This record gives sequence, C-alpha cells and structure tokens, in this order.
Amino acid sequence: MGDMMSAAMLAGGFHGLDQRVNDAPLAYLDNAATTHMPLSVRQAMDAFEAHSRANIHRGVHTLSQRATDAFEQARTTLKRFVGAGDAHELVFTSGATDALNLVASGLSDAAHAVPVLRPGDEIITTALEHHANLVPWQLAARRSGAELLVLRPDAGGRLHPDDLARLVGPRTRVFAVTACANATGERPPYEELLALAAEAGALTVLDAAQAVAHDVPDVSRLDCDFMAFSGHKMYGPMGTGALVGRRAALEALTPLRFGGDMVEWVSEADAGFAGLPMRLEGGTPNVAGAVGLAAAADFIDVTGRDRIDAHVRALRSHAVQRLSALPGVTVLAPDATRSAIVSFVARGVHPHDIGTLLDQRGIAVRTGHHCAQPLLACLGVGPTTRASFAIYNTHAEVERLADAVAQALEVLQ
Repeated sequence: MGDMMSAAMLAGGFHGLDQRVNDAPLAYLDNAATTHMPLSVRQAMDAFEAHSRANIHRGVHTLSQRATDAFEQARTTLKRFVGAGDAHELVFTSGATDALNLVASGLSDAAHAVPVLRPGDEIITTALEHHANLVPWQLAARRSGAELLVLRPDAGGRLHPDDLARLVGPRTRVFAVTACANATGERPPYEELLALAAEAGALTVLDAAQAVAHDVPDVSRLDCDFMAFSGHKMYGPMGTGALVGRRAALEALTPLRFGGDMVEWVSEADAGFAGLPMRLEGGTPNVAGAVGLAAAADFIDVTGRDRIDAHVRALRSHAVQRLSALPGVTVLAPDATRSAIVSFVARGVHPHDIGTLLDQRGIAVRTGHHCAQPLLACLGVGPTTRASFAIYNTHAEVERLADAVAQALEVLQ
C-alpha cells in the first residue's frame, strides 16, 4: 500500500523526482535537508506571480491589495495548520534558522527597555540540537551575561525529563529543544520537557523543523512560547518559514530587522514600532514563498497527516532493519520509531565514500555531521550517513539503499 501511495504522489506532480542520475533512477533520500515540492505548491506560487505580484500593505491599487490578501490568507492557513489560537501570532521568516535567531537575539538585546536575559540568568538547550538552536543561544549568553547549560542525552541519544528537572531552577529564563534530532531521528519527549521548563517560569522554544512534514506539533496543546519551522522541509519553497508564538512572548522580542513596514512612525531621532506581526517582519517579504508555504500545508492536510506519518515511519523501520543487519554497520537511535530519519556509521569506512558510491547508483543521501556536532560527540561517533524519507519514497527504494550500502562496504572495506 505504501509504495502504491507514493507512486500516486509522484504522478501527482513531484516531477523533479522523475529523472535519472548517473544512469540510474533517482532515489531521493535527503528529505531531512530539503523535500521536493508538489505541483500544487508550484502552481500556487506561479498564480501569485502571474496575477498578483506587488508589494503588500502599503498600496491602494488592486494588485497590492490582492498581494496583501494572499499574504495574510497564507498566515491564517499556517496558523490553523499548527493549531495557533487567539493568543498566538505567526511571523514569516526565511526559515527555522532565521526564526530561532530572531528569538535568541530578541531576548538578549542589551537595548531592551526591560532586559529579558540578564547576568546570572540561565539558558538551557540540549545536545540534540541543530546548530541553529545552539549557536544563537551561545551568542545570547555572551551578549546578556547569562549562563548556557546543555541537557545531555544518555548513551543511546535520548533525553530524560528527570535530567532536565535537575537543571532547571529559579534562574532559568529560557529552555530550547528540538522536536526531532536531525542527526539521529530521535524524537525527545518535548511535550513533557516544555511543560517542566514552563512550570519553572522559563520561556520555552521548540525547533519543529524536522516535525512539521509528518508529525505536526499543535502549539495550542503545548507549553510553548515560540515554535520555529521551515518550508523547505515540508514540501514548500526554500527560503520560507515561520516563528509561531504566544503574543505576549513575541512582544518581548526586540526586532531583528529595522526598516520598512515594521514602524508605526519615524522621526529623525527616534521611531515607534508597529504592532505584531509587522514589527517583526521588516522589509519586503517573500510573498510568493508565503503563498507556497501555505499551499504546502494544504498539501499535507489533503494527503493526510496520519497517512504521511505512518508511511515515513514504516520506511524508517524497514531501513533500520535492513541496515542493522549489515556487517559493521551501527544505526543511531534504532528505537526512534516516530521519525523519518535513519543515520548510521560503518566500521572503518568514511561516510563521504559511502555517499559517493550511493550517488553513482542514483541514491541521494546526506553525509557529514548534519549541523549537529555536539550530539555526535556525545554519542562518540564522527560523521554519519543519513537517509531520510518523505511521502513519495518507497519500500523498493529502501531495498535499493540497503543493497547499495552493502555493495559499497564490500568495495570500501
């Protein structure tokens, strides 16, 4: 059933996948880095560019009004997609990295009238994080004089609420965690972790970039002040994303970009900022990208969140089974069943060599540290080979992957 559904998805418009690479059919297994876009997303963006392209908010002419309506409708669609209610707002960004930097910078700005982060405060993040949810907090700690603490996983790469309970305290101001580790596929119990940090009085941040394509967090059910995600990991356009947050938390942020559309008034000596969300969206936005991002959310819902989730989990389970059986191969986080990512190391073989040989057979995977060096250091491994799955992938491609890895190991070992 899974392969039949994926074939139907391919026929529905993932035309970039219907090609040969190195004289072999493409098996695109790099979806944790970037997914392909369905035809419906490209059509939505093309329609905007053809009929409504204009700048938003400041124009009274018809095209500007159309563009503004399309942009704000995209915001409404995406807020509904992640469960945002009246107490939430959604800010468009260029992706999760941009969103997380907006939060970290906005909370640590020394010019803030009432600083959120001060000397002696504590910021807690985890060793599972993408660098985008670690490096900004390192800089925020330096800017503000706060101390950065890191919640580390056990030997299997799992986070435990009891360990966080020992870290949080009266000085904890921020807790930031991923919804899925992009280097291993581990899905931490982020609901419980966020609740624990919120109970201690901390602002809470969720990096949902690896979750929104199949296991969409519902912000209305979470103790979550800020949630970031990217369009290019959820069948949407590159350079798009969003920061969803509680309005009261978003209002505490100093804007990251200053200029057009984010001001209420300006004099030669001072300026007053506009209300949310515009005060955090300075400059001309990627309106076509926002339209495409909303279309991607619609694609996920029309296809069925549960169907996508079940499909990618089944592919991951299949891959873990096949790869774990290969001599000398160790799969990271083998029990992380709620994931679309499988990452592995092979004894005595460099991942780049494996990736190169797989590419010669038309199989696209990602190799390296996956922007998560602290996690791989905690696990005592170096770079890995990572395959990651989407709705259009098939069990036949998993078989191709495992067979090709076995052949590569025969050559390289």
